[in-house]
Amino acid sequence: MSQNNFSSLPLHSLLLQNLESLNYHSMTAIQAQSLPHVLKNKDVIVQGKTGSGKTAVFGLGLLNKLDQKQFRIQSIVLCPTRELADQVAKEIRQLGRLIQNIKILTLCGGTPLHTQVNSLAHGVHIIVGTPGRIEDLLQKNKLNLDEITSLVLDEADKMLDMGFQPSIEKIIKYLPNKRQTLLFSATFPDEIKSIAKHVMNQPEHIQHELTHDNETIQQSFFSINNQINRTTALRLLLLHYQPTSAVVFCNTKKATTQLAKQLTNYGFSAIALNGDLEQRDRNQILVQFANQSISILVATDVAARGLDIDNLDAVINYEVSQDAEIHLHRIGRTGRAGKSGVACTLYSEDEHHKIIQLEIFLKQSIESSPLPAQDLLDNPSYQPRMCTIRIEAGKKQKLRPGDILGTLTSNKQIAAKEIGKITVTDKCTYVAVNRNIKSSALNTLKNGKIKGRSFRFKAINESPKVWP
Repeated sequence: MSQNNFSSLPLHSLLLQNLESLNYHSMTAIQAQSLPHVLKNKDVIVQGKTGSGKTAVFGLGLLNKLDQKQFRIQSIVLCPTRELADQVAKEIRQLGRLIQNIKILTLCGGTPLHTQVNSLAHGVHIIVGTPGRIEDLLQKNKLNLDEITSLVLDEADKMLDMGFQPSIEKIIKYLPNKRQTLLFSATFPDEIKSIAKHVMNQPEHIQHELTHDNETIQQSFFSINNQINRTTALRLLLLHYQPTSAVVFCNTKKATTQLAKQLTNYGFSAIALNGDLEQRDRNQILVQFANQSISILVATDVAARGLDIDNLDAVINYEVSQDAEIHLHRIGRTGRAGKSGVACTLYSEDEHHKIIQLEIFLKQSIESSPLPAQDLLDNPSYQPRMCTIRIEAGKKQKLRPGDILGTLTSNKQIAAKEIGKITVTDKCTYVAVNRNIKSSALNTLKNGKIKGRSFRFKAINESPKVWP
């Protein structure tokens, strides 16, 4: 039996059976290094890149020690964003789906407080949430953490970047001293070291080497000068590669907004993703990006946390990151799940010192590549193949993706292959359709019914400010 197989671990038989059904056989490097310590109930610090399989590390650890017969909060996972919390809760549910009566609850802003209080009253095993909402519930005496046996700090560095350190420290005061603490962080600055020192007990420190796969990620650097400005260079790269899904990284929120507007004016399907967005706007943008009806997200590093996009064709660093490790985490978002990807970095003479830092960190020399030919600028900007229709009904109306698919294909004028991802939320449903059949899809919804009922619907604009 290979020591890298999940079956070599002392996991609950139902967890092993479920991993087998999910075709999870061999552990990733970070899982093989971390899980044995986690399952021995040790405190563990894990430093690793995006996509390394860290959620399964703490997810399996929490599930393996959970007593589902005791309806009390046994574990708490803190995440920097609502999207990441939802993603983590979803993965833990999937890992534990064969164990009956497990209740996992997300506690984040954007959901009415009274709804979450009612859910807590029915008994919960694991809560996954953001520090702000958890702190709010604790201060209102609506949350009891007296019997917590495990605390997980996920993406700890980003929680600190977002100003959550005071909230985290207050939350920890509500927890029993005797508990397991698991800390996961892409980087390990002094603030993280300080937290680890004060809240952990002789932790094991697992550091997964921060590298990228040269076979799947094509990384290039482009020096810009007075002859060509940064935005023009970006346009050339987009027109050359024409990625279906790309994330363009800027270092500030202001830069994301300005650049997204510029790209839109040039005819690209681009939108800014930053911390100034309302939660519903952010949710809608992420749905459109995931279903490929928006091609380009212009994002800050913090805002991009929690993105769960396996097929990301390209990452473009419009501005060089402030930290070499962050650079690796940016480009590590492409070329995942066995797919190939492109990573491009633009830099000016003023940023050359950052390139030198990258050379030292990567232990390799960086050569500037020539930009694509400028006559590409004469070509029209490409548009995404899909567009999104929003239907004003969701899980509360008991809608399922099959209901939408059935309605759209009922008159035989629209083929199922023209319909993309269907996302059903509590109050609305998003369906991606090929742009060529948008009018037919809207007419079908207008003249037909979904489960015998009529609902409001509209093709949504790519701007988050335009709502149906």
